[in-house]
Amino acid sequence: MAKNLLIVESPAKAKTINKYLGKDFQVLASYGHVRDLKPKEGAVDPDNGFAMAYEVIDRNEKHVDAIAKAAKVADDIYLATDLDREGEAISWHISEILKERGLTKGKQLHRVVFSEITPKAIKAAVAAPRQLSHDLVDAQQARRALDYLVGFNLSPVLWRKVQRGLSAGRVQSPALRMIVEREEEIEAFVAREYWTIEASLHHPEGDFSARLTKLHGKKFEQFDLTNEHDALAARHALKEAARGHLTVSDVSSKERKRRPAPPFTTSTLQQEAARKLGFSTSRTMKVAQGLYEGVSIGTEGNVGLITYMRTDSVALSEDAVGELRQLIARDYGNKALPDHAQTYKSKAKNAQEAHEAIRPTSAMRTPREVAAFLNDEQRKLYELIWKRTVACQMIHATMNTVSVDFNVPHVKGGDAAFRSTGTTVVDPGFLAVYEEGRDQKTAEDEDEGRRLPKLDVGERVALQDVLADQHFTEPPPRYSEASLVKALEEHGIGRPSTYASIIQVLLNREYVFLDSRRFKPTDVGRAVSKFLTAHFTRYVDYDFTAKLEDELDAVSRGEEQWVPLMERFWQPFKQQVDEKTETVDRSEATGARELGTDPKSGKPVSVRLGRYGPYAQIGDKDTDEKLQFASLRPGTSMHTITLEDALELFKLPRKLGQAENGDEVSVGVGRFGPFVKQGSTYASLKAEDDPYTIELPRALQIVQEKLEMLANRIIKDFGNGIQVLNGRFGPYITDGEKNARIPKDQEPKDLTEAQCVELLAAAPAKKGRGAFKKAAAKKAAAEKKPAAKKAAAKSATKTAAKKTTAKKAATKKTAAKKTAAKKATTKTATKKPAAKKKADA
Repeated sequence: MAKNLLIVESPAKAKTINKYLGKDFQVLASYGHVRDLKPKEGAVDPDNGFAMAYEVIDRNEKHVDAIAKAAKVADDIYLATDLDREGEAISWHISEILKERGLTKGKQLHRVVFSEITPKAIKAAVAAPRQLSHDLVDAQQARRALDYLVGFNLSPVLWRKVQRGLSAGRVQSPALRMIVEREEEIEAFVAREYWTIEASLHHPEGDFSARLTKLHGKKFEQFDLTNEHDALAARHALKEAARGHLTVSDVSSKERKRRPAPPFTTSTLQQEAARKLGFSTSRTMKVAQGLYEGVSIGTEGNVGLITYMRTDSVALSEDAVGELRQLIARDYGNKALPDHAQTYKSKAKNAQEAHEAIRPTSAMRTPREVAAFLNDEQRKLYELIWKRTVACQMIHATMNTVSVDFNVPHVKGGDAAFRSTGTTVVDPGFLAVYEEGRDQKTAEDEDEGRRLPKLDVGERVALQDVLADQHFTEPPPRYSEASLVKALEEHGIGRPSTYASIIQVLLNREYVFLDSRRFKPTDVGRAVSKFLTAHFTRYVDYDFTAKLEDELDAVSRGEEQWVPLMERFWQPFKQQVDEKTETVDRSEATGARELGTDPKSGKPVSVRLGRYGPYAQIGDKDTDEKLQFASLRPGTSMHTITLEDALELFKLPRKLGQAENGDEVSVGVGRFGPFVKQGSTYASLKAEDDPYTIELPRALQIVQEKLEMLANRIIKDFGNGIQVLNGRFGPYITDGEKNARIPKDQEPKDLTEAQCVELLAAAPAKKGRGAFKKAAAKKAAAEKKPAAKKAAAKSATKTAAKKTTAKKAATKKTAAKKTAAKKATTKTATKKPAAKKKADA
């Protein structure tokens, strides 16, 4: 029986560590977090010192029970969860559960941390345990309480003012604001025309080009030529003055050094993996987690290949640096080694320099040696980490930049000049291994690698042509995953462990979507952001969010108490939530826009955000009895749609003609998208079909395909509700209430009624969907008729009151009780949907 119990977070990590510690240790996994706040209002109590009500997470209950069972017989318990705040909090939750169950009496609880899963690191950590850090736990609890209070109080405001089912997060809301503000910048951008002029030159050693740098005796700037007439006039004048050649007026050479990039942090790894490998942030973290926890490497068994992947430190241990220098000397020669080890300082605020950067656990395990044991994604990410780490300890690259100027005298209006620049690598240094990627190329990047011929002052170079090129200024680019992570880090929003989850929440909530790997906000995302920015400005402010992160960091260092921090946040926040709930108009919150007037009816045309998305409306609900509605076309935003575009939407439904049997054929757009209708048959349009341009023959074809599909759907019908049908995922049996799979060895058309009844009896009941639809329908009906409900309740109360006036005192008292009970029931029924939504959040 093992004397010691060591608890980690993941089973993969447990498997790797178990072989390092031997028979005296039993290693179990918690499978992540073991407890969380109860998913209901009141789990954080601001009136009671922000007391937090926790419960064991259902999916991890069996793992907690296994830990408790092992703890009962163990002498010592080692809490070896991750070395960040989240890991510290998990260790604390485990210790609290064990204490509540009376399993810690007479036992030592040790906290051990390590940044790499290697025999040396694990044994060293176990040999030098520490106590739980309550400062780190408090910081994590404060973060969780803040996120909970924001979610449970701000989300219901969004439900009432914007759209049902929305949520607001303390950290994701500023990130959403970044994306929305960038989109608004792009929409407001007005392109400017400008022209550049280049000389195309011929030389025996190779042709090259030179950019115009001086015109009319002055330095040539980007917007000096803003139209074709002036550009062509300048081109003609330069060509005339040059007379077939340019003369070298100056040659300058400058040597510069380029230092390698520091080793990876979480942020820079996510950015570089997005640029070079096309990985999303969540994919990068998942693959890195696997490399950290351990991969089976031949006879070595499970080996952790990289250090902990959630870090903002760029520091490397002395042992790691020593091994890197050995490898560089061995594989690249002593000339690739600097005299002293390269050191780096993190640019991130509050970086935990006690941690290490992300690096290979052993640089001697080259990508080539481990490639056979890794899948494609693991291989690519490991190679990226290995190369960056090796390069960071190599000598700088030496670059030589040569600039050649060509003077053009006697041009009308003053002298002109051209310049050509080329950069060559004198000594590649670290570039022999790795070069950091960039989001956007600079002029310097374009010059790199260009080699100019050897030229001397006074030398004449043949001019082949003078070229004038038209350009337009471009708006700022939308955020990619890499540039968004970089921006979040620069603003101090979030921490290494949160970048991937911030992005995933925005995508899952459909506040944003990726278009060519760039973030675009949806209309719902824009409405949420604009509402929060207008009415909860402080809480989506970048500086405020960053300051709050700094305060949480101060709690983690023991410099500040978490409850006073919570009080400073909570009081003004709750006051603002209450105020905005009462004062903000819904149409303003959703970003409704009036586009103009319908020329046919003279009524106003507007766009709004509804329950099922953005739509156009003709008429005013305050003055018109009958309003017209039309859904926006896919890809159209309510923030950019014009009056003309909106009026086009009301051309649907369109009558296309008649089918051969006389049925009218029309096309329209419904809740589930564009459709064609023939008689009582509806068929969805395909992705390539446009409801505004589709013609009768194509519409009839779509309906025919639908009818054929319906005809072929029924394999067998027993006439009592039991059918054998062709479904989306193959044949199945149904009785309308339950569905049953057909055994693989059974032919669907040969099934008997008795066999179908038996298979249906054994099949599980349908999950949720039908019940959910009924509940949703019931809820929607209740929400649509609150006024009718109140009126009915009021009428019932009045009737009861009239009847009781003629009765005795005892009867009066009984009736009053019944009325009060009825009111309470009505009130409960009215509040139930909102309360349920709030609980779901």
